[in-house]
Amino acid sequence: MNIQHVLESQQFTRPLLNELFSVTDQMDRVLARGGTQDYNDKIMASLFYEPSTRTRFSFEAAMHRLGGRVISTENARDFSSGASGESLEDTVKVLNNYTDVIVLRHNEVGGSKRAAKVSRVPIINAGDGKGGQHPTQALLDLYTIYKERGSVEGLKVAFVGDLANGRTVRSLSYLLGKFERVKLYFVAPDVIQMRKDILEYLEENEVWYDTVDKLGSIIPEVDVVYQTRIDKELFGDKADEYEKFAKEYYIDPDVVQSMSPQAIIMHPLPRLKEISPEVDNDPRAAYFRQARNGILVRMALLSMLFG
Repeated sequence: MNIQHVLESQQFTRPLLNELFSVTDQMDRVLARGGTQDYNDKIMASLFYEPSTRTRFSFEAAMHRLGGRVISTENARDFSSGASGESLEDTVKVLNNYTDVIVLRHNEVGGSKRAAKVSRVPIINAGDGKGGQHPTQALLDLYTIYKERGSVEGLKVAFVGDLANGRTVRSLSYLLGKFERVKLYFVAPDVIQMRKDILEYLEENEVWYDTVDKLGSIIPEVDVVYQTRIDKELFGDKADEYEKFAKEYYIDPDVVQSMSPQAIIMHPLPRLKEISPEVDNDPRAAYFRQARNGILVRMALLSMLFG
């Protein structure tokens, strides 16, 4: 199947996800032998208006492993023509002359859709604004669940942390909503609980979910714990409330002990104080395997976009 742009999770149908996973499996073998030169005539631009480590390096590593070349800018709001007021649309139109694909992280929700409207080359949304989307992260997360558990159908998934502003959990919720018998738990205090647009989407698609504020009550029964950061600034002057929830959602060996032996722990990274380093060696800790899957999925997406 041909993909023109990668803008949001909703655009991925089940057949397209199946094809992506198949190509990703192929890329695992390609990476194992050091890469390929199949795309040595292609150039990727990574245009980042916000700082990034994992996403930018993952995309750039993926392009290099495919044999392509990379041109890059990080924090483009300060270190590009954007600093002098050039519009995103004009920047994209110019870059169309230099590159075959643009990986864009923008500070505004909907930035990637704006770019796609004026671009002759594929746009890949690498995260747009607070509470926007991060579809390639969601795709690698879904692939990780699929590889670790063998299937996505019928799983119980707990999302933990800042769900209102977390573009990774929002994007993954859209994807999980496409699978049968999935149950989603949104674990967060009210101030950062999942927004109504996602909950309404799940209701419309008859996906079971529950909103809870305590992790301990559901952790023994879930198959996946997807942990995210909680920013202290979101609680304003309620520092005590932040400390309470940060402690309650902290995953340490005692918490892991109460999980199913087959369950996995995921995190989009970087982590701060959400997961104890003591958990890293537990086989249920999947977050570093998850990060490696990012290269594979992004190699697959790039190859599918190039056709």
